[in-house]
Amino acid sequence: MRRRHSLPLLASLIPLSLVLSACGGSSAADTGATSKDGPESGAKVTLNVGDQKGGSESLLRAAGELENLDYQIKWSTFTSGPPLLEAVNAKAVDIGGVGNTPPVFAAAAKSKISVVGATHGSSNGEAILVPKDSPLRSPAELRGKKIAVAQGSSAHFQLIASLRQAGLTPSDVRVTLLQPADALAAFNSGKVDAWAVWDPYTSQVLRSGARVLTSGEGVVNGLGFQVAAPAALADGAKSKAVADYLRRLQRAQDWVFKHPQEWAKVWSKETGLPYEVAFDAVKRSTGTRVTVAVDDAAVASEQKIADTFAELKLIPGKVVFKDFVDTRFNRDLPPSTTPARSYGKDS
Repeated sequence: MRRRHSLPLLASLIPLSLVLSACGGSSAADTGATSKDGPESGAKVTLNVGDQKGGSESLLRAAGELENLDYQIKWSTFTSGPPLLEAVNAKAVDIGGVGNTPPVFAAAAKSKISVVGATHGSSNGEAILVPKDSPLRSPAELRGKKIAVAQGSSAHFQLIASLRQAGLTPSDVRVTLLQPADALAAFNSGKVDAWAVWDPYTSQVLRSGARVLTSGEGVVNGLGFQVAAPAALADGAKSKAVADYLRRLQRAQDWVFKHPQEWAKVWSKETGLPYEVAFDAVKRSTGTRVTVAVDDAAVASEQKIADTFAELKLIPGKVVFKDFVDTRFNRDLPPSTTPARSYGKDS
């Protein structure tokens, strides 16, 4: 048997609860971890925000954007995008951030959701990884190979799009639907030939004995979304809080680009990631994001994802993505096609 590099397993892995916004799957919410920001008493409005470990709450706090709120935030921590959007549909969460694919699956399930905010960043963190000693050198060589990916994740679409670009279809490979912890174990033991995944997993595994076969750059749209409950948007006070929250997220994302090392230290502490991995992920993808409008180009790009999954019968029926978009918070934001930020060699 061909020898595989042995990657360090769960002792040095990203904690299982760290399944960032790109993730899909059926992971449940962590309802035991909530906190509040804003006035201690007398707050007339409470914004229920869905988050993921090391996500928006940590970012806003590090950037000083949780100060001087005139509403209260109640945080609920989830392990991935799909259960967060289930909570939005159930009105348990007013707003939360996810990647580019979970809203498509939620829309296909006819969930009550409204996409209200967007960011655009580099897709270099979206990658199909192989062991360093793998003979595979291009996506076209994946024919007949076994590939791990999380169902409904942005990596799932990136895998399909990369295969198509190489003249292949999902039926030409052996797709194994696994959440990241199980996928890494399979990758580590040689049970799969490749792994389609996202940052910070990409950055961690690249430091542990893997290489990029192909990335999502130029293949996927690099979008992430803030998704709200229509009932919250229909409430005037909550809608005002949502608008303020989105502005704070924009300022916090700008702060990350200006302070990548400081954010990497915070992110490392919050998630258990080694600092070097956190900093790699910030430079490669998470720190490159620009807040953009949910415009026609973004809707068309998401419609392409929906049509692809419908064509493959991975979602039931046709999805009209624009029906799940609310553009009232676009303000004077730049278009969704605005280039991602990039870091210089000295960053």
